Amino acid sequence: MPEDSEETETADELTHTTESGEVRMVDVGAKPDTNRRAVARGEIRLTPSTVAAVEADEVGKGDVLATARVGAVQAVKHTWETIPMCHQIPITNVDTDFAVNDDRIELAVAVETTGKTGCEMEALEGVTTGLNVVWDMVKAAEKDADGQYTATRIADVEVVDKVKRAVDE
Repeated sequence: MPEDSEETETADELTHTTESGEVRMVDVGAKPDTNRRAVARGEIRLTPSTVAAVEADEVGKGDVLATARVGAVQAVKHTWETIPMCHQIPITNVDTDFAVNDDRIELAVAVETTGKTGCEMEALEGVTTGLNVVWDMVKAAEKDADGQYTATRIADVEVVDKVKRAVDE
């Protein structure tokens, strides 16, 4: 397997299953430790009145963004427990950044580690959980008369940056 299989694998190279169909974790033991950083982002679309309530800290469940920030960090730290074959990695830093717009709240999560494998999944888990926390806290305000969430959606979740550099750089 190439030194950094997570970055060089192709669709023909299945790294988490064997030819006989057995599932396995990729062995990263021989890889050198490197400094790694990944940033993911996403958004939750909400009604303008809900966004205004979040901004004014008038949501009955409490401070939506502070709670979502805690949820995002917790998710980053527990990614290895929720994604099969994901390595437990030492998280050295997590930054969360919210942008509040008229009809949406955007969340970016940056994760840093020094280790043998990347932290993209941790950044993605932070974003999706943070946005799910927002949804949970505002769901009463987002329901329509039939109890449906017609305007609410989590969208555009993506990794927007990934950096890998030698430890001595």
